[in-house]
Amino acid sequence: MASVTPCARYCCQEPHLCGSSRASRQVVLTRNALEAMPSLGIWIPTACTYFSSSTMASVSPSMNSSSFLLTGFSGLEQQYHWISIPFSAIYAMVLLGNGLVLHVIRTEPSLHQPMFYFLAMLALTDLCMGLSTVHTVLGILWGLSQEVSLDACIAQSYFVHGLSCTESGVLLAMAFDRYTAICHPLHYSSILTHNKIMKIGMAILCRSTLLISPAIIRLKFLNYCHPHILSHSFCLHQDLLRLACSDIRFNSYYALMLVICTLLLDALLILFSYVLILKSVLAIASQEERHKSFQTCISHICAVLVFYIPIISLTMVHRFGKHLPAMVHGLMGNIYILFPPLMNPIIYSVKTQKIRSRVLRVFSLKIY
Repeated sequence: MASVTPCARYCCQEPHLCGSSRASRQVVLTRNALEAMPSLGIWIPTACTYFSSSTMASVSPSMNSSSFLLTGFSGLEQQYHWISIPFSAIYAMVLLGNGLVLHVIRTEPSLHQPMFYFLAMLALTDLCMGLSTVHTVLGILWGLSQEVSLDACIAQSYFVHGLSCTESGVLLAMAFDRYTAICHPLHYSSILTHNKIMKIGMAILCRSTLLISPAIIRLKFLNYCHPHILSHSFCLHQDLLRLACSDIRFNSYYALMLVICTLLLDALLILFSYVLILKSVLAIASQEERHKSFQTCISHICAVLVFYIPIISLTMVHRFGKHLPAMVHGLMGNIYILFPPLMNPIIYSVKTQKIRSRVLRVFSLKIY
């Protein structure tokens, strides 16, 4: 098995340690050499296999051991100025779309109902997800900075994973809202009171912030001895773990338990709620009433699919896509953080008549 020389091992992390100017311009590590490095993650071999001169030039000679290098789309560095255009437009749509939904719900008294309160929670979560990643994603594409400190990376991973857990909880709460409205319409207003909605929102927030904290905090105390090159344009818990030489069993098992107890459990409960909804709707004699009941669920079903399909796809790519180019991993990561915040305002603006009419009224007021 091939061995990795100190220069080959550290040029990827700190190119200024290698005297060769050629190594500073371009680092090429063979796959055999990378396989000789124990405990390297799925993404890192792809990320470190080749770095162009523009990528390595962005690594500052003063980069210290607690700094990490974010990566965008490997091999497309020369096209970043073109790639930044659609990404900037997407982030603008995420921020404006979710901000508009929040504004409409806040200013329109007729939307002060449980369904729209949960929609406001979803829009706020999506807005925060966009704000938590916009500076690193666009910072790379605009050529501002690829370097991030360990503390900033840990903070970003906390928000990304915490907000994903929050969104999953909000989608579960929205499923409960639809179940109550369709299966128990006479008791809807007495079950989902303003006080109970606030308690549900606080429970979702506490679950996300408290459960995610132990694994994220422990990242601060790990020893990162592998090349400090992350495989996305933002920080993830599992991405940092693959660079650590310390014992990561607690983080690995805790993260698995967290996924099972939050995302997987939420998905099963959402599925169970729709089984009950379907059973109740099929018992309705009138076909028109059945269609009307199903229509009230379409927006939420779309939001659930938009959230869970990118997560499942990203997991499958990381688990079985070792042979795929680094660009595929980077693209899937960006879809995971951008697709739900982008699509949710569009889904609810198109499928929910009350939201659509209020949004159109806002634009008509601005025009006239």
